Amino acid sequence: MGGVNDPLASFAALRTDEGRALLEAVRDVEPSQELAAATRLRRDHPAELVSAALAQARLRQRAVAKFGAADAARMFFTPNGVEQSTRTSVATYRARRFKALGVRSVADLCCGIGGDAIALARAGVAVLAVDRDPLTCAVARANAEALGLADLIDVREADVTDIDTSSHDAVFVDPARRGGRGRIFDPEAYSPPLSWAVEAARKAPRAALKIAPGIPHDAVPAEAEAEWISDGGDVKEAVLWFGGGAPASHRATLLPAGDTLVSPLATMLPDPGVRAVGRYLYEPDGAVIRAHLVAEVAARVGGGLIDETIAYVTSDAAVATPYATAYEITDQLPFNVKKLKALLRERGVGVLTVKKRGSAVEPEELRRKVKPQGPGSATVFLTRVGGAPTMLVGRPAA
Repeated sequence: MGGVNDPLASFAALRTDEGRALLEAVRDVEPSQELAAATRLRRDHPAELVSAALAQARLRQRAVAKFGAADAARMFFTPNGVEQSTRTSVATYRARRFKALGVRSVADLCCGIGGDAIALARAGVAVLAVDRDPLTCAVARANAEALGLADLIDVREADVTDIDTSSHDAVFVDPARRGGRGRIFDPEAYSPPLSWAVEAARKAPRAALKIAPGIPHDAVPAEAEAEWISDGGDVKEAVLWFGGGAPASHRATLLPAGDTLVSPLATMLPDPGVRAVGRYLYEPDGAVIRAHLVAEVAARVGGGLIDETIAYVTSDAAVATPYATAYEITDQLPFNVKKLKALLRERGVGVLTVKKRGSAVEPEELRRKVKPQGPGSATVFLTRVGGAPTMLVGRPAA
């Protein structure tokens, strides 16, 4: 196999008949069973190959959350690949958006193990997938073959800064945002830096740059559309879109439904005013908050903020909107754990959901102190109202 220090040789061995048989044999091995399985399998197979198969099985199990069970069982992964790959639902949405823009070919720069390239190919887009790491390229190539997409995905091992993308309809760049010490927050410390990616995008007919959701708004180029994407309520990423002549804007897209809220920068609403807590409280989706589109949600529900620094919207009317979760507020208390405990006991609340925004108190800490008991349920918001620490008690709006 070339030894444990030769990852390319170890990976190549996994793709032999013996390696594939081992992968099938360890597919359902639980962590607690690994030692026994390894001992048994090493009687008939090289120890390094058994270790590689078990490691790949663990990665496939982790990858199910992003890629789904069917694809994860056929694909190959690296630890960084599982960690940094785009979730399939997000990659599929982006690929469909490229396709809707008339894009037929994409240069996928910093392609990783091929998650975005796979989604693009499944949308019928030809992909040049580029990465400088030999093992990553080998894994991306294997994944294209495993999923029957090799005819549409051309994997190339190279430095992305050396690639001529002029023959492609669009460029997609996913810079590395992790280093030896974890996540990288400075866009210029990405690999390649955001400034290089922006220049590459400006040269292409169309382009999309994947960035961290927490990017400072002042780092967004003036001509780009900045899109924040959530999936199941969790913000997954931000994307900068270039080309097509559309005005610069901010967009929040909520998956899996695909609802999208967009506002050109020139017409974005100012922050809504602060008002007293009404009958309903709206919790905007995280993508809406990141995109600074809370004012648009407030306008839709006819509401205002409960505090100028808190992204909770309140109104007196129940208005259905996909961009925020609505709660009916039954009680408003100054922050006082004893009073809250007495109120919950009086209501017979045993199922307590605790949300916080603008409070240092941890939900589990509060739950331990109030010791909810009974058949009822309630939601408590630990927040600020007009600058004062406050507890709002309510329930999801019908």
